[in-house]
Amino acid sequence: MFNRMRLAMLGMLTLAVAPLFFFTSCEDLPFDNDDDIAAALREALQVSSDTSVNQASKTDGYYANLAVRILLPPEVVQAQSYIEDYIPGGEQLVSGLVVKLNRAAEDAADKATPILIDAITNITITDAVGILNGSDSAATVYLKNNTFTSLKTAFKPSIEASLQSVGAQQSWNTLTTNYNTYVEPIPFINAPPINTDLADYTTGKALDGLFHYIALEEEKIRKDPLHRVTDLLQRVFGQND
Repeated sequence: MFNRMRLAMLGMLTLAVAPLFFFTSCEDLPFDNDDDIAAALREALQVSSDTSVNQASKTDGYYANLAVRILLPPEVVQAQSYIEDYIPGGEQLVSGLVVKLNRAAEDAADKATPILIDAITNITITDAVGILNGSDSAATVYLKNNTFTSLKTAFKPSIEASLQSVGAQQSWNTLTTNYNTYVEPIPFINAPPINTDLADYTTGKALDGLFHYIALEEEKIRKDPLHRVTDLLQRVFGQND
């Protein structure tokens, strides 16, 4: 009986100390510290942002992707039939404007990189621990919720310049001027004038699309070890596999 008790105690002791023989340094511990978690999330978002900007800034990065394609502002959609039917060249103006809005977003997308990187550094350790165990897009949602307004303000000048360079602003001015001139003296049409700030609208949609790309990249890092391109990402995100 005594020998059996000794064997049982020895077995329990072996189970208790065995991990010490397998994990010989902080890097080998099964759980990373909070600093590592925060660093890994910043790294994951930086990788996701870089990849997303590269995708979005290519020709058709927005236009060819139905999930992020920028459509006409709601005011224009409402008035589209009047524009196409009654304004000379209206149909070409409408179809051409959609392409140009997306070209403007693609043209300006790479300007977002330094703004996003600055925003990523603001993630705190407290936030990071919760984000790690959150949804597949928790880090992206956090980043969007905390930076969208400032990003929009900083990003808008690039969109304005891009709208000019691809001819979208000129097309927009022609369309709205012709349309507003047409509907204003015809009250029975019951169509409100178009006053949309095109740069503001396009900037918001461009950022929505960019965060969509970032969310997809974050999900890949969380679910697919092949997308964890650094040791830190492998250690931290591997804990949840």
